[in-house]
Amino acid sequence: MRERKWEHVLACIWEDVESEESPLFDCVKIVHRALPELDFDDVDMEIELFGKRLSFPLIIAGMTGGHPKTGEINRKLARVARELEIGIGVGSQRAGVKDPEVRWTFEVVREEYPDGLVLANIGLPQLRENGPDLALEVVDMVDADALAVHVNVLQEAVQLEGEADAAGFVDVLAEVCETVDVPVVLKETGAGVSAEDAKLVRDIVDGIDVGGAGGTNWAVVEAVRSKAHGEIPLGYAFSDWGVPTAASILEVRSVVGNDLAIIGTGGVRTGMDVAKVLALGADCAGMALPVLRKVLAEGVRGCVRFLKSIAREVKIAMLMAGCSSVEEMSSVPIVVYGKLREWLECRGVPLDLVCTGDRRTGWNR
Repeated sequence: MRERKWEHVLACIWEDVESEESPLFDCVKIVHRALPELDFDDVDMEIELFGKRLSFPLIIAGMTGGHPKTGEINRKLARVARELEIGIGVGSQRAGVKDPEVRWTFEVVREEYPDGLVLANIGLPQLRENGPDLALEVVDMVDADALAVHVNVLQEAVQLEGEADAAGFVDVLAEVCETVDVPVVLKETGAGVSAEDAKLVRDIVDGIDVGGAGGTNWAVVEAVRSKAHGEIPLGYAFSDWGVPTAASILEVRSVVGNDLAIIGTGGVRTGMDVAKVLALGADCAGMALPVLRKVLAEGVRGCVRFLKSIAREVKIAMLMAGCSSVEEMSSVPIVVYGKLREWLECRGVPLDLVCTGDRRTGWNR
């Protein structure tokens, strides 16, 4: 398992592992306000998420851990999060549970960021196999403020060592939520969450990380690994599979209303992408691959500089939309066109409410 974790990191660093599908942020326009009637200094990007304050609405999404070399990566990422006062997740902690010698590669995140928002991470298959007490163990491992329970059926199905049994997941998730005393987030890992899935869990979980199509595609990551091991790379057949991130945010919000926190991850690459994630109705954005590559290429300082530029882009977009708070972004007028418009029309999502209403209220409940 250690080597698999490192192979994942190497694939993400050196290979083209991004989805052939777009997150469809390019199909969203925030309507410009020539007269925003707002001072730039009065634009407040702070939010509270799972009981912790973030200086701006971004989480460094969980990526790695479980190999000795990944511990130093997580240490650097935690230092970035601490300096910027944003959230951070860890990669799947399955390896840390099975191998005590690599627990530190996860624990280092809380050591470096004692007061910040930290999300633990474990998969639904492991919880079904080991019971809900496993959730308590991974939360304790990083002294987490919330628990991300990831579902990655596609990745498991194409992985050499994969476990593609997805039966009974909703019941397992409900049992976990009753067991832990921190908020639980259902986390997709690159194929998105549909309205149908959101309906299954909206009365169970505290949040949904949509993990939409358009960013890192873990089926492709597994295809890279398969080729390296001389096996048929099945994952390439699913390089454009999934619900695009922009569509997933709208689908999920349409059925959960304002009852759950939504984290928009999947293909978030720029500050404008973050602004569009917020405008579509998410509470917060998540970014993984660009942060990983930046911290490895330029260190903590370079990564901090990169994310500060992201934050400034978001603040400028908020000013130009006439919004003094993140919450206001969900009700700014937007224009939706192209593939996203076609997706919403096919899925029966009312465009008039999407474009002119408060997208946090929901409309398909």
